[in-house]
Amino acid sequence: MTFKIITINLLIVLLLSACSSGDSEVKDEPTITTISSETEETEETITLSCSSTYKLTALSATNLTTHTANASNLIDDVATNVSSWSNTGREHIVEFELENPVLLKNFVIYWLNQDVQNNYEISASQNKTDWTDVIVLGQSEQGNLAPTLVTLGSSEVTAKYIQLKAMGNNLDEINGIVEFEIFGCQDQDEVQHQINLDDWYLSVPTDDDGNSKSDSIYQDDLLDGYFDPRFFYTSQDNGLVFKTSVSGYKTSENTSYVRTELREMLRRDDDDIKTQGVNENNWVFSTAPTSDLNAAGGIDGTLDVTIKVNAVTATGDTYQQGRVIIGQIHANDDEPVRLYYRKLPSNSLGSIYIAHEPIDKDDVYFELIGSRSDNASNPTDGIAIDEAFSYQIKVIGNELTVTIIRDGKDDVIQEVDMSSSGYDVGDQYMYFKAGVYNQNNSGDINDFVQVTIYNIVNKHTGYID
Repeated sequence: MTFKIITINLLIVLLLSACSSGDSEVKDEPTITTISSETEETEETITLSCSSTYKLTALSATNLTTHTANASNLIDDVATNVSSWSNTGREHIVEFELENPVLLKNFVIYWLNQDVQNNYEISASQNKTDWTDVIVLGQSEQGNLAPTLVTLGSSEVTAKYIQLKAMGNNLDEINGIVEFEIFGCQDQDEVQHQINLDDWYLSVPTDDDGNSKSDSIYQDDLLDGYFDPRFFYTSQDNGLVFKTSVSGYKTSENTSYVRTELREMLRRDDDDIKTQGVNENNWVFSTAPTSDLNAAGGIDGTLDVTIKVNAVTATGDTYQQGRVIIGQIHANDDEPVRLYYRKLPSNSLGSIYIAHEPIDKDDVYFELIGSRSDNASNPTDGIAIDEAFSYQIKVIGNELTVTIIRDGKDDVIQEVDMSSSGYDVGDQYMYFKAGVYNQNNSGDINDFVQVTIYNIVNKHTGYID
């Protein structure tokens, strides 16, 4: 009897043990499966499809080679030599992280030394594990005055992480980069401006045709969607960005400064009409002789622009720092008006002033907001960087009026009597200009000016828009 009881008890214990072991397995299996599923979803790659191209913001820039902190200088939007990244060696890697995966389309590299052939490579990844070579054995163009534009084309790739490998140059192992800009798109939303460019052409500080002067982008190309991430592109808030560095190709030998600027073209795409002269491409003041009134494309004019100034220069000669022309009326050889924005490096707000240039006489300046002085104090009613405002340039006969319009503030108006300025003689033709005309040629070569324009409307009597 004792043997049977022990046997039965042992059997019960074994059965209970087996049941307990089975319960544990059932409870653990779903947990393991869930973790595995979540891991697969995290590492799953995606492919974006979007047609817009705009500047993207990097969250961080890390020097993986030396782990020094100055790699953040590459994404600070400050293009001065003191805010650059430099080192020595053939393989220095900086890793950039974006907030979300994006479709990469372009990169712009601002080199500290444009007089050498800088070597680099670029790769991209969604997870920092699997990397795709985007640019292999890339080289900057030695002696080019413009930043390096990297266009991916058919190599466009979806990524959240980017690695830039600096590999010295054709003379030594020194690497020097001032800014690294990333362009692409991150969703299906179309980013596009609403500005009518039918009667404008654009000057940009490149020299693609090799004539040592800046290139002109005419109406057909503008209407076909021309853009260059270095100088002219659509912003994420549906404006048009105009940007130019201190270094770049100029419109002529007589010009001291670099520009990315629209030039009014009333002829539109009729190339049979000459660009210059009193003809249907340009306009005249209503004080001009009757023969000019009959020959011109328009009489008198109004230019309305809504704009933000995004950046001004902070280096160079004191008298050139922080100033940029954002609109003007140009005549044959002179400018009836140039509209300036200027913010000194020590000020948080900028000033607005105009210059009126009578024919064969010195410029006459008028201060609308703040002072144009080289040591001006912070203007109490000034305009901050990235603050939206509008300006209007209007001419009726000899009456020139410039108005600054801001939400919640009184308009600032400046009137100029041009009756003694000499523009009421024959053969004086006019055209509007808008964009950025950098008034600094002494600063660091990559130091830049930039505006974003949201609206441009030009009107003339006798001109049908």
